[in-house]
Parts: sequence; C-alpha cells; structure tokens
Amino acid sequence: MLTLGTAYLISEWLVRIIMLLYVPQRRSPASARAWLLLIFFLPIPGLVLYALIGRAYLPRKRLEQQLKLIEMMQQLSERSGRMAPPPPPPPPEIIEASRLARKLGSFVVAAGNRVELIADYRRSIERLLEDIHAAHSSVHLLYYIFAEDATGQRAAEALEHAARRGVSCRVLLDSVGSRGTLRRVAPRLRAAGIEVVALLPVLLLRPGGLRLDLRNHRKIAVIDGRIGYIGSQNIVDPDANRGMINQELVARVEGPVVHQLQALIVADRYQEVGEELRDPKLFPGLLPSGVSAAQVLPSGPGHQEANTQHVLVNLIYAARRRVVLTTPYFVPDSPFLAAMHNAAERGLEVRLIVSRRSNKPVVQFAQQSYYEDLLAAGVRIHLYRGAFLHAKHVSIDDSVAVIGSSNLDIRSFALNSELSLLVYDPVVVADLNRIQERYLADGDEVTLEAWRRRSPVRRWLQNMCRLADTLI
Repeated sequence: MLTLGTAYLISEWLVRIIMLLYVPQRRSPASARAWLLLIFFLPIPGLVLYALIGRAYLPRKRLEQQLKLIEMMQQLSERSGRMAPPPPPPPPEIIEASRLARKLGSFVVAAGNRVELIADYRRSIERLLEDIHAAHSSVHLLYYIFAEDATGQRAAEALEHAARRGVSCRVLLDSVGSRGTLRRVAPRLRAAGIEVVALLPVLLLRPGGLRLDLRNHRKIAVIDGRIGYIGSQNIVDPDANRGMINQELVARVEGPVVHQLQALIVADRYQEVGEELRDPKLFPGLLPSGVSAAQVLPSGPGHQEANTQHVLVNLIYAARRRVVLTTPYFVPDSPFLAAMHNAAERGLEVRLIVSRRSNKPVVQFAQQSYYEDLLAAGVRIHLYRGAFLHAKHVSIDDSVAVIGSSNLDIRSFALNSELSLLVYDPVVVADLNRIQERYLADGDEVTLEAWRRRSPVRRWLQNMCRLADTLI
C-alpha cells in the first residue's frame, strides 16, 4: 500500500527529473545550475519559487503589443532621423556596435544634439523642475521611483502648476517602485488634470499577470518634445537610502534624439493604456541644438535579446585603449565577463568603479565573488567611498559614452525594462572621463594580493550570494 510518505518521496523525484529536462531550456548555464541545485535539495519549495520567478516571460497580449511597439518606434526613429542632419560616421571600431544598437533597439543614430552631463544630484533636480515650470506644451515623466518625500512633493507641485497653465502632463510610474505615490499622490495629480499610469501592474494568479520582479526601471523626462533627461536618478531625496547619500549621473539632452526618448514614453504608455498618442505637438520639428551624435537603446524582457548586454559586450571587444565601467550593482553574465577579461588581457586599461557601501548587501557580496578573477586578468577595481555611487555609465576610448538606467547585472540585462543613451562625441566622452576621474580620486583601488587575504567565511558568503543572485 502506498503511504503518504512514499507518495511525497516519489513526487519529489518526479519534480527533480522533470525540472532537470525543463530548466536548462533557453537559460544560461550558471542560472540553470543554480535553479537545479535549489530544486534538487528542496524540490517542492523550489518548484513553487520557479513557478513565480523562474522565467522572464511576458503574457501573450504584451508580446503582441511589443511587436506593434517596435514598429511604432521604428517609424518615429526614422522620422527623427530625417529631421536631423546626417551624423558623422562613428570611428571604424564602433560602427558595428551602433548598427547592432539600431537593429536591437530600433533607433537610428541622430546628429545635431546637445548633451549636458549633470553629476550634481540637487542641480539635476533643479534643472528638471525649472524646465517643467517653463513648459508650454507637454511634460512627460517616466520613473521607476517617484517618492512622496520633499523632492517628490516639489515635482508634484511643478506638474500641478504646469497643468493649470494648460500644459498636457503625463506621469508613468512603476507599480512597485512608486507604489506609495500611486496610492496617495496620484489621486491628487489626477484631480489636477494630470494623467498617471501605473506600469507593469502586479496581478499574481490572474490572467495577464506579470512576475513581481519584472519592473520598468527607466528614468526619463521629456518637456515640450524638445528637452529630455535620461540617467540613473529617480525623483527622490538624495538620502532616501538610510545613512547614505546617492551619487547619480543624468544627461540633459536637446535635439533630434529627444524624439527617441519621447517615443519610448509613448510606447510604454501604449502597453498599459492600449491607446496610441497621435498628437503632432509631441514630436515638434527640431533644429540641431549641438554637434553630438546620439542613439537611444531600450532593453527589457519584451525584446528578443538582452539588448544592453549585447551592445556593451560588442563595444568592449571593439575598444582599443580604455574601458571604464561604473555601476552600483555588478553581477554580470559569462559573455560580459569574457569581454572584460579579453580587453584586459589585450593590454587595455580596464577599470570597474563600484561603491564601497551598498544598499543591497546580498548583491554586494555576490559582486565581490567576481573580483579575484577580474583582478587576476588585469582589470582594475576601485571602491568609491564618497557616497553611494548609484550612477550607471560606460566610456569606451574617446569614442562613445553610454549613460542610462541599466546596472551591469543579470537582472538589468534580462528582467528590467531599461534605457541607455549612446553618445558618439569625444567632447562628451571627455566630460564623462572627468567625472570618472573624480570617482577614482575619491576611491580605493583593490589589489589582488590584498583581496586574496580575505577570510574563508567571507569568501564562502560571497559565493553563496552569487549563487542566489543567478536565480532569475
């Protein structure tokens, strides 16, 4: 007679065998190993966890919408490209990367842009609020976090003032990152005539529901279709992380590439509302505002590839002299690590700048597990001690600067909706290099000899956290 205990034991082995066949499909070896190890030791809890967060899927309706969005973005991108003067050809070594970014992200390289890098947290907020107060046609904001704190209240008041002047205002907020604002501030904004849209709503166990950790992590603002903001900074006080002050980087842009930022906002809104904005005032004719060639690169689970990872890997392989990577969270996949190793072993100057302190200890332990191999390959690692370095950017030689919302981790590459701005301008790259040099001056370099002296307990903890972080 089959006892309850025997039936449970059989069910556990069935789960192990079935998942051994299913888990590795369309998944990196590291991620497959982590999931199979969990399921081998804890079959039933592992199966439940896998059902919740094991696949970076989107419901069929959203995938169908994504096809329409890609077509929409291509049309808008071609329109902005026609308005802009022909861009100068990128350096030969990065031509393929710009072509790859266009193929994956649908946006062309647009010339005639002015790109201003703002590394001062409060100054970037002030500039954004000034532009909102000066708006005369439209204000579109898309943010992962729009907080209820002093900064969020000032932004809400600026939007209300704009709406009273007859400016069309729309605010798109991630449903998890901005959940408090969506509950308590959104009704006030809607009462003022401002459209507020919750992005990627959590509908667990309901038709069309999404994984809890599939988030829209973008930070974009577009004012009057002429001024854009993109970067790592949310609408939140700089000391939102208790005991830490955030260090960010934002690019304020003018010129044809602003249409690409606007197109992303229009597309993300369409995916939630199901209505396409056709107001021509959102895409006004734009004269050249500067000399920078630039290109927007969106990424996320709706795309067939890990767009950000693919383009950055291509750029690292194309580098000839120097690669500088700045990120708060560094948990890369194997192709990204291989590209860094290759660049360092070719004799390039490869630097990774991360924060000494972190608001996510598990992620910090996970990223530290990569340090020894990188240091041995010749990568130089710097721990920024001035603040919590939340900025996310990459510079390649004197040729290209990449600024945006994407961390250099598997989660940003595969799960989050992210956005990067690729700027092909030696002047902007030089500006970014000066910011990076300030980080280096306020940081401590990690040496291989010192790193190898860390305790066995710390080494074990780093490896365990690394294993957990591959469970995507």
